[in-house]
Amino acid sequence: MKEIDARGLACPEPVLRTKVILQESDTQNIQVVVDNGASQQNVQRFLESQGFQTQLEQKGTDFVIIGTSNGTFVESVPVITRSEQECSKIMVMCAADTMGSGDDELGRKLMVNCIRTLKEMGDDLWQLIFVNGGVKLTIDESDVLEDLKQLEQAGLTILVCGTCLDHFNLLEKKQVGVTTNMLDIVTAMQLSDKVITL
Repeated sequence: MKEIDARGLACPEPVLRTKVILQESDTQNIQVVVDNGASQQNVQRFLESQGFQTQLEQKGTDFVIIGTSNGTFVESVPVITRSEQECSKIMVMCAADTMGSGDDELGRKLMVNCIRTLKEMGDDLWQLIFVNGGVKLTIDESDVLEDLKQLEQAGLTILVCGTCLDHFNLLEKKQVGVTTNMLDIVTAMQLSDKVITL
């Protein structure tokens, strides 16, 4: 069994180290130790995307993710995929819970209105990504939580930065979207035709 001690490493390093081990060896069993919930979710989701079945154990404040595969490793399958037939896909990145600067109260109202209006983009809206203060829009107290849930139910991919959730102590409060890491976010940027940052 390959073992990775990824404690103390910032996102997306635990996932990147796991990816390197999988690419460099034909291991069918891997154990990754991390020390925060965001890394645990990201590593576990990455292993599962690579065909591994995962088990999770908690030892004190550490998380131990054990991955087992039947040997059919899929080489370099990105966590985010996109069909070649798709075109004109727009990724919207929310980096704050307010829009613009000058007056935070006005900025919050503008952001709420913007999120509620995103559905007007139709099929061109491909992914919605929340980073930094933007992750506050995905928690239970958010004014746009129901709007985001409706977008997700309609098929929109919503990604929420795990490191950011962890920083604001909001990991357990997230109510919508998939907890993600910088590797997924950069991949999404690469696959997008256009990136809009709010």
